[in-house]
Amino acid sequence: MDAHARAARQGPAASHAGAAAAGTTHGEPMERTEPQQAIARDGTRLHWTHRGSGEPAVVLTDGIGCAGYVWRALEPALAGRHRTVHWNYRGHGRSGPPADPARVGLEDCVDDLLAVLDAAGERAAVIAGHSMGVQVALELYRRAPERVQALVLVCGAPGRPIDTFHDSPVLRLAFPFARALVERFPEAVRTGFRVLLPSELAMQYALQFEVDRTRVERADLTRYFDDLSRVEPTLFVRMLASAAEHDCLPHLHEVEVPTLVVAGERDSFTPLRLSERMHSEIPGSELLVVPGGTHVAPLEAPDLVAERVLAFLEARVAAARSRKRESPASKRSRPAATRRRRPATTRRPE
Repeated sequence: MDAHARAARQGPAASHAGAAAAGTTHGEPMERTEPQQAIARDGTRLHWTHRGSGEPAVVLTDGIGCAGYVWRALEPALAGRHRTVHWNYRGHGRSGPPADPARVGLEDCVDDLLAVLDAAGERAAVIAGHSMGVQVALELYRRAPERVQALVLVCGAPGRPIDTFHDSPVLRLAFPFARALVERFPEAVRTGFRVLLPSELAMQYALQFEVDRTRVERADLTRYFDDLSRVEPTLFVRMLASAAEHDCLPHLHEVEVPTLVVAGERDSFTPLRLSERMHSEIPGSELLVVPGGTHVAPLEAPDLVAERVLAFLEARVAAARSRKRESPASKRSRPAATRRRRPATTRRPE
């Protein structure tokens, strides 16, 4: 285990001491560390990096096809006070291709996230997910709630995202045919991906129809299209098919950790009503709607999102950790059946 992992396990004092030894101070993010590797259950190499120090750690989980572009502004802000961990899905970014080509589903993403948590030395962390990362975060909580200190759910859906894409059934109806095409002609589709996605045509479409062009830098979209063009099309459609069938909506009322939902007012990929539904179903959750925001709201309103996330971590997560430290005996003695009880209050901040 590296020094940062040891510091994270030893507590806030040790984490800040480690930061001081590295030549940083509280509020000044550390430089990103050298690339790290976790090994998945099937042997797939998973790339991850970390920066900053301080508890709780925040693990940044991407959307499908992405490799970190949406966290460009938020991660440095978080790393001024917290240890941040960013990782790549199998077959994405700098992670290796799946050792088992059949293991590309959402459940496999959750297994991989657990492997990254273990490699990073984090028994439990705040899980921040964007887009499909929201589903991964919620599924991790459903399977292993003890590994999740809080949830930050950004521009995502609790499940079945293609059913509501652009508030239209078109993608849901067309996807089986698109997947069949990819599976039958993978080489041709791969070539098309690598020509079309980095093109000016794709850039102009995104700027015109999907994001606020006055608030998003071309460099961010260039990185997104470059990352997406490097994902194998067969892996992409198989992973998307798994996400399309996954649904945590029936389990949202079981969430008992502090939760912040962040939504873009004009998000066409995952419409605002989905975030409002998550907020209404998760007891005690908070909701931030970014005015005029789209599916990349953290890039369009970086200061607003960073300030709200940091305030949430300070007010809700730190307070919950303090309460837990004050009464460890009562927590251990409470019957297991009652530890997942729904909180009595569901009042939400204005």
